[in-house]
Amino acid sequence: MQGFDERKIIFQDRQETIALLGEHDEYFRFLNDSFSCKMAGRGTELTINGEQSEVEAAVKVFEELLGLYRQGTKITIHEVRYAVKLIKSGQEENLHDLFNDTLFVSARGNTIRPKTLGQKIYLDTIRKNSVTFGIGPAGTGKTYLAVVMAVMALRNHEVDRIILTRPAVEAGERLGYLPGDLQEKVDPYLRPLYDALQDVLGAETYKKLMEKNIIETAPLAYMRGRTLERAFAILDEAQNTTGRQMKMFLTRLGFGSKMVINGDLSQIDLPRGIVSGLTEAVHILSDVKGIDCVRFADTDVIRHDVVARIIKAYDVYETSELIGKRNNKMENGYANHN
Repeated sequence: MQGFDERKIIFQDRQETIALLGEHDEYFRFLNDSFSCKMAGRGTELTINGEQSEVEAAVKVFEELLGLYRQGTKITIHEVRYAVKLIKSGQEENLHDLFNDTLFVSARGNTIRPKTLGQKIYLDTIRKNSVTFGIGPAGTGKTYLAVVMAVMALRNHEVDRIILTRPAVEAGERLGYLPGDLQEKVDPYLRPLYDALQDVLGAETYKKLMEKNIIETAPLAYMRGRTLERAFAILDEAQNTTGRQMKMFLTRLGFGSKMVINGDLSQIDLPRGIVSGLTEAVHILSDVKGIDCVRFADTDVIRHDVVARIIKAYDVYETSELIGKRNNKMENGYANHN
């Protein structure tokens, strides 16, 4: 039988108390409901009492969140929920490693770090490999973290430039009829990458690097015939590449370069009958040294909670649809046979 335990958490000041417990005690209520122990706050002191195992688990969550906050990270409900989830599943060490993997501080003063174990695996994979495939739903941070890693490589003089590209499926890679120069034609397709770069670098630095061509953007079709030396290349929306386009891009890899290829296989916009180059490449290159693939889950979605539930609901629906179609084919085949 477990014994009774009582522990105290002491916050440095009122600001830290609000940061950990929530503006209107939102985080406090969630944490109080998550553990079978009683929590009571008074001023900058929080008392936790109850069964020893529950008290210890709750204290671990607070300790990890405090450490994260004191590193400069703004605590959101995501961090609170994720900390509870990992502690309750016995992954204290994983949580500690995750919360201590700080990349750097953005131009806006925000500490950038992975927010889920899936994101940490993704970052570690990019660090270790020349080519990394990131596959998963929207909101998992694939694009943003790839940009962060590219900027870090540039700042550390590991590469000399950043190259951003994506297939312009809506225009069939034929951008000639659109108004403006090449940059203006491709800009709408690369907006998510631009937004990430400006958030990480700041608008002024971003603009200077673009003007100096240290950050280069181009539609995928314009990669043909080039060799990318000492470059960090990011191919976004890669699910909309054909097999030939993907092979062309991958073979641009030069010495001292890295490639990150991201996509969502549930969002393929290619014409019917054309196999996604991303699907094909991951299958063909699964055992090639220096290349690895990270698959994100709906639990890695950092957007509004409802987004993760939407993704999960669609996955269930699409799976049931595929099963239904397969069963219908089998039934029709059996009927025709008879």
